[in-house]
Amino acid sequence: MNASAPRRICVLLGGPSAEREVSLRSGAAVARGLRSLGWSVDEIDPVGTWTLPAGTEAVFIALHGTYGEDGTVQRELEALGVPYTGCGVEASRVAFDKVLTKQRLVSAGVPTARHVVVSEPSAPWPAGWEPPVVVKPVRQGSSVGLCFVDHPSAWPEALRECLRHDAEALVEERILGREVTIGILDGRALPVVEVRPKSGAYDYRSKYTAGETEYLCPAPFDSALTSRLQAAGLGAFEAVGGRDYARVDVMVNPEGEPFVLEVNTLPGMTETSLLPKAAAAAGFGFPELCRRMVELALSRQNPRR
Repeated sequence: MNASAPRRICVLLGGPSAEREVSLRSGAAVARGLRSLGWSVDEIDPVGTWTLPAGTEAVFIALHGTYGEDGTVQRELEALGVPYTGCGVEASRVAFDKVLTKQRLVSAGVPTARHVVVSEPSAPWPAGWEPPVVVKPVRQGSSVGLCFVDHPSAWPEALRECLRHDAEALVEERILGREVTIGILDGRALPVVEVRPKSGAYDYRSKYTAGETEYLCPAPFDSALTSRLQAAGLGAFEAVGGRDYARVDVMVNPEGEPFVLEVNTLPGMTETSLLPKAAAAAGFGFPELCRRMVELALSRQNPRR
């Protein structure tokens, strides 16, 4: 079958994580986009026992959070010998773990905020630190369990809330400034998106409620700073061993210095998602973006299949 012929693709969506609802929306959008190309698309919600339909040429992973984003489903698809979209097993595992990501960023010289890891709900305020800080679960996404602490008095409640979602909490110095995201597609950085939440915090509600956040793309930075931001995004992507595509979240302080927050190996594909916005600014309509993601997976197809 040639590259332009219709394909049979399976979209994995939903799944068992705390981000199930967002994943269902991402997967539905991807399935619509691929069907608009004239392709045959099956949708599977991988909860419990599941199998791929016969004839599946590639799997589009539209899962978020645990199981989908942490390397688990990637390992299962590797065992099945079917190509799948996005990063491989190890890069997924590393990027989903915020502490492992921090270690890779520091080793690669990619700028990131200082941090400490806390695992006890009764742990005291970090010695020598000044507020504000950000407290987030080590292994969650979509701002699940994210807490901002502007005064030490709010620390105990924030820590308890964070540790409800994971056994460890990552405590970061909060970088005040402008929040941006760098989409990566096929080895190049897409136009920078600036995120301006109306509430002042880009939390779960701001991310997934239409109208709650203003997005500027391309972001209004000069060319020099834009290049620095894109370089930081690519550097983070490479540091975790990424492939094909991802989204890198970055804070920019008032001095124009970038600080990488995290790497999202399976970024959202909903109507408010950031990677599609960046791709659109680079000339990729949504169906074309989905097509490119699948084509990158198919380029790894085992010729014996």
